[in-house]
Amino acid sequence: MSESRLHLVPVRSREAKEFVRTWRRHPPPPAGRTFAVGAADESGVLRAVAIVGQPVALHLDDGATLEVTRTPSDGVSNANSMLDGAAWRAAQQSATGG
Repeated sequence: MSESRLHLVPVRSREAKEFVRTWRRHPPPPAGRTFAVGAADESGVLRAVAIVGQPVALHLDDGATLEVTRTPSDGVSNANSMLDGAAWRAAQQSATGG
């Protein structure tokens, strides 16, 4: 894959799940998705997504914990790190009411 400059983009649930079906062998996460965020290249092509939701393990679902359940990409460099950071910042902002 060629090096590409990425930027964060909002992603609808349906689009995120379709991206997961295309780029991962595991199916999209079950219901309980809280939000999704994407990384797109300069031309606007979606290159990776992160789906964040309730923890899969029920004993961790305390109402305050979120889990990144899927982060597929097409192999572009640094997309997963960018999306993990964005998910963390969004979860922190949500927790503080900001």
